[in-house]
Amino acid sequence: MQKIKTLGELKKSGYISKSIKDELRDNLIAKIKKKENVFKGIVGYEDTVIPEIERAILSRHNMNLLGLRGQAKTRIARQMTELLDEYTPIIEGSELNDDPLNPISNYAKQMIAEKGDKTPILWLHRSERYIEKLATPDVSIADLIGDVDPIKAANLRLSYADERVIHYGIIPRSNRCIFVINELPDLQARIQVALFNILQEGDIQIRGFKLRLSLDIQFIFTANPEDYTNRGSIVTPLKDRIGSQILTHYPKSIELSKQITAQEAKISLNQKQNIEAGNLVATIIERIAFEARESEFVDSKSGVSARLTISAYENLISTAERRMLLNGEEKTIVRINDLMGVIPAVNGKIELVYEGEQEGAGIVAQNLLGKAIRNEFIQHFPDPSKLKKKKEPSPYQSIVNWFGEGNVVDLMLLETDKEYKKGLESIPGLEDLVKLYIPKLSKTDTLVAMEFILFGMAEHSLIGKNSLERGTQFKDILGSMFSEKDFFRDEQNN
Repeated sequence: MQKIKTLGELKKSGYISKSIKDELRDNLIAKIKKKENVFKGIVGYEDTVIPEIERAILSRHNMNLLGLRGQAKTRIARQMTELLDEYTPIIEGSELNDDPLNPISNYAKQMIAEKGDKTPILWLHRSERYIEKLATPDVSIADLIGDVDPIKAANLRLSYADERVIHYGIIPRSNRCIFVINELPDLQARIQVALFNILQEGDIQIRGFKLRLSLDIQFIFTANPEDYTNRGSIVTPLKDRIGSQILTHYPKSIELSKQITAQEAKISLNQKQNIEAGNLVATIIERIAFEARESEFVDSKSGVSARLTISAYENLISTAERRMLLNGEEKTIVRINDLMGVIPAVNGKIELVYEGEQEGAGIVAQNLLGKAIRNEFIQHFPDPSKLKKKKEPSPYQSIVNWFGEGNVVDLMLLETDKEYKKGLESIPGLEDLVKLYIPKLSKTDTLVAMEFILFGMAEHSLIGKNSLERGTQFKDILGSMFSEKDFFRDEQNN
């Protein structure tokens, strides 16, 4: 079809034009019949969001994707271009992507009147039929709809009564395209009102011109529920004109969240080959986000974006890589201690309430990490609190006794893999505990699990843990408490 260059050739080909909503609908039907995955890479929405989007497309609805940040709203909108025909004909030189068989602009109508079947046409690829606009308070009606252009009027020596003096805004220029307005509530109410006619009748009005442009646009809006109270709202008549409002959500399980992180994290081939990141540390990364969404210090209305775990995982790999480079090693494994390197990623991704601000972003992030380790620990090993309540023998007692004899272990961030292994293997009973509860692990995963036990026991107050400038120290819980008292006493004396 792309070889067709004129209107006459297009007519002879038997081409039938159709609206963009029918185009999306027909292509979706074809994909559903073939059982093809329409939204590739969108994980966790298979039974919730995606069916609702497909129903909206089949109903020829404009839609509003409502959800907290980091819930793939814009990504879904961008993927909808895959449901468009690969190429679509337009009249060459048209600002409004005029359909050669159904022109709407004055330019296109005059072109056809002058050249008839010799009117030149171009073919627009579906990737060029996606337009996106971020709603901000400074967006004007002229930006979206259009305005009279005095410079054009002067250059062309036209009267202001001539339709050709109009400079069309982004919406008319999105004719026959998918048009996305992100963060709709941020758009001023008077600007939202300007969208009424476009959504209901498909036409526009500019500076009193009697235009009846039957725009053919698939509108997709995105909005964050937080915006309804903090910055603005969607005016009721506009909401009434949007066919379907679809609620998005965060991953409902750790496993789904891990899939998203593994898919989206930017990890180089060199990092993948030289840095071994086990399942345990990957799970803890996801638990940080889950803990943050339930934390009293984090604003639940703001949400915790999936970008938190993606950035945190990238930081985790980079923490291990930096140590590997500094030590001149060719390969390394990601350790539990390396999780301290994800704190900067967490700091920038959580919105704190007043109590959280008082604690400080860094402290809150460390607490979230601690809770993630604490809750993941009891997924693999006996819960110390339950053992205590039932007065059952503790499998951790031999390790507790060893530290109680005054033994101390320092796990430093930059120590070599040999030093790391030596430090962990110096603790009697640690490896046996791993083999008892998590058998069949590789040697490297066993070492990480051994380290995990120390962090887990510390979070459950079985042993003491002190944060050093360049690592973590494990010791007897009483000794740790005394050292903290000495530290605060010294601080007060100073």
